[in-house]
Parts: sequence; structure tokens; C-alpha cells
Amino acid sequence: MFRLIAIFLLFSTSPAVSDELTKRQRLLLPTTDFSQPEKREHYPGGTTGKFVKLDRDSLSHPTKSLGINGDMDYAIGRAMFKKLWAPAPAATQASNGLGPLYNARSCLSCHIKNGRGHVPDIGFPNEDANSMLIRLSIKPQTDQQRQDLASGVAKTINEPIYGGQLQDIGASGFAPEGRISVKWTYTNVSLADGTVVELRQPDFKINNLAYGNMHKDVMTSPRIATQMIGMGLIDAIDSTAILAHADPDDKDGDGISGKANMVWDIAADKLALGRFGWKAGQPNLRQQVASAFSGDVGISNPLFPNGSGDCTINQTECLTAPNGNTARMGGFELSAELLNLTTYFNANLAVPHRQNAANDNILRGKQIFYQAGCISCHMPKHITSDKSQYKDLHNELIWPYSDFLLHDMGTGLADNRPEGQATGSEWRTPPLWALGASKYLGKHWQLLHDGRARTIQEAVLWHDGEALGAKSKFLNLSATERQALVDFVQSL
Repeated sequence: MFRLIAIFLLFSTSPAVSDELTKRQRLLLPTTDFSQPEKREHYPGGTTGKFVKLDRDSLSHPTKSLGINGDMDYAIGRAMFKKLWAPAPAATQASNGLGPLYNARSCLSCHIKNGRGHVPDIGFPNEDANSMLIRLSIKPQTDQQRQDLASGVAKTINEPIYGGQLQDIGASGFAPEGRISVKWTYTNVSLADGTVVELRQPDFKINNLAYGNMHKDVMTSPRIATQMIGMGLIDAIDSTAILAHADPDDKDGDGISGKANMVWDIAADKLALGRFGWKAGQPNLRQQVASAFSGDVGISNPLFPNGSGDCTINQTECLTAPNGNTARMGGFELSAELLNLTTYFNANLAVPHRQNAANDNILRGKQIFYQAGCISCHMPKHITSDKSQYKDLHNELIWPYSDFLLHDMGTGLADNRPEGQATGSEWRTPPLWALGASKYLGKHWQLLHDGRARTIQEAVLWHDGEALGAKSKFLNLSATERQALVDFVQSL
């Protein structure tokens, strides 16, 4: 389960290096003492985090050590994250380039208060599907497409008419590609002590397709927006440290594999470890930000230069519509400088400090969480490397509670849509930090990729596949023990 120690020992080459690695090994070992918090456990974001008031702005604070220049860069990046873009040609050229087909006019529209998104209760025609989208793809149809998937240059093959995701909003004169509705199926699960828990499962439908029928074998995957805090710290974890925990063939026989999703790094022009997104589909924060600008808002940038966003060759009017690519932006709608500043903002959203890590009930819940085997995937600790471009994020002990690897979560959560090396039932372990703080952001608080879980307990009960063993232990806990575990997770 914890293979990092063996990797470190294997590559130790000198007493000095060995001493430093041994120190790191001790820091990363899972504790067996639950009588008190571990050293620095109150600070999940390391020295970069902050004590914050638990309110609607809990996830909207900068990291502690920005400095004067950093404060300015952060402010500009935040402005870009909040900017409401307008269709070209706009009176204000700085906001030129929205769509023409898109999911949101700003990043903040989906990542509300820098937190997770949500699915509608019903959707079309009564509600818009704010802060979520539906990914689209098909199986490869040509030898070239098969080659692109095999090499990793492509993660998926886009739906021929509608592209890689459904855009449910259109600029003036452009019909939305379609509208999203949802129906819920409710079932009851009985726990060992007789407690009955209601679970809900969504059935998403795409209505009012405006550009013709989709491919007969289209694969869809609903995704709510992920929360934004700590992303620079995640980006700063060395790839080898994450890969050291991968065991795709389960050679140690513990029932937990953990698989890397190696995806294409556009700037480096090579495969790299995926670590962002529900299926770890993006290799670094800059590419994650650039991809969202292009796919969600329709804003071109150095990594995704198409001024028409996700429009396809079958959407002629969209492709030929005016765009906001200008010389002052380097030939794009978002210049390299502004992309970097937006990435800087995303990298430096602080992880709130924990406020009750020493509570006896929380510590008891932590012990249950560990002993149930949850940490096999929700790995508590990492140490960031000294390779990040952001020096203030170097060598930080952080507590995201994720191994950032793919795990088979069973058929109940499967979207049956591969993405890169992720199968239709595999998902990246989501970080758990600030789960409790995120409840204060607004009335919507949903968990899992499609927002089906309304509570931590519901989310646990949807676990299956590799997580079946841990879920089985949860099912057999007493009500007091279950609540302690939930309280612990919510305290993170």
C-alpha cells in the first residue's frame, strides 16, 4: 500500500540524501497514534494555508506568502477568473471572444465561490444546468483515431457534430447545442444496525439538439465543477512520488490497484502524469486552466488556439463567426501572460486550516477512517517538491487525503466512458481537504462526479469496486462510529 519508502530506499545514494529521505519517510507514514493530532495536522495546506472564518468566502483567500508582487499577480488572475466574457466583436476588446457556443461566461460561474458545482433538481425547461457539463465522445472510427488514442496524443474521440462537451448556451444568433434535464431514482440501503439511508441516482437527458442527431454510439459523462483550493500544491507534488503508489496489477494483493492516467502535455509535447479532473485527464494546472477557458467559455489561448472553442467542422456558422483573436493578445483571445496569471491565481487559493483536529470525537473518527482502509486511496499526506515554478509552494507537508490515482469504483458510479487510460468505471481519488468548509459556500453541496451524493454518508455508500472492503466496514459500524467518521471527514 505505501510503496514510497521502498522507492526512496532504492535510490538513496549518500548518507546526506538517505537522512533527508528517512525524514520524509517518517513524515509520510500513516500514524497509529490517535490520542492527539499529528504534528502540523491542523495545517492541511502547510504553511501556505490560513485560519479563515467559515462563511461563503471560506475558499476565497490567497495563500499566506504571496508578497507584494504576488498580491498583484493574484489580483489580476482573480479578475480574469471572474471576468464576464462577451461575444466578438464586443465594444470592450479586453472581453472579446465568448463562445459562440459555451457553458459559462466566466470561470466563477461554474466554480461558485471557488467550490464545487451542482446539478439541477430537474433541469430543462425549468432550470439551467449551471456549474456542470456533459462530456461527449465516441469510439475510434479510423486507423488515425486509433493511433492517436494508443499514443496518448488524444484521450478521447470527440462526438462528430457536438465536439467534446455539450454547450448548453449560445451567443446571440446561435442556438444552444442542447439542454440538460435530469430525473432521479431513489433507493434505500439498510445498514447493519437497521438504519435506512436513501440514495439517489441521476438519469441525465439531452433535449432540443439544435445541430442534428448525435452519433448512435455516443458516450456521455456528466461532471460537476471541482473545487479550486490547493491546486498549486497538487501541481507541486513530484510525479515520481505519486507513481510510487501505483499498483495497477495489484501485485501486493491488497485489492487496491491505483493506476496512473498518462495524458498528453501539450506544452512539453509528451506524455505526463494526469492529476487534475475527475479522471485525472490534465497533467498540470496551466493546461487544466487553458482547457477550461477553451471548452467551457470558448476562449482561445496558446494551448488551445481555436477561436471557435469546441465548435466542430459540422458547425459551419460557429466556425466562421467572428472571434476575439487579436495581435495584442498574441493572436489569441487570452494571451500567454493572462493565462499564466489566471493559473497563478488558481495555484494560490489557500487551503483553510482545520479548526477542531484535536476534538476527541474527530480523533476517534480519524482512527475509524484509517482502520477501515480508507487511506489506501485517500492517502493523507504528501510533501511538495522543489521543482514547482512557484517557490512559495516548495517542500510543504500537505494533507489532501488523495493518492491522485485512478481506482475502479464499480458499476454504480461508472459512466462507461473511457478517458485516456481511465476506463469507464475508474475515477481519480478526489482530495478531501476543506470538505466541511465548502458547506458554507451556498445552498448547494453535492459530492461525487455527478452530484448524486448529498451527504458524506451517501458518498461512502456509493463506493464499490476497489473500495468495497472499506464500504463493508462502514456498513457494519455503529451509528456513533459512523457519525465520528463523518465528523472527521467533514473536519478536513
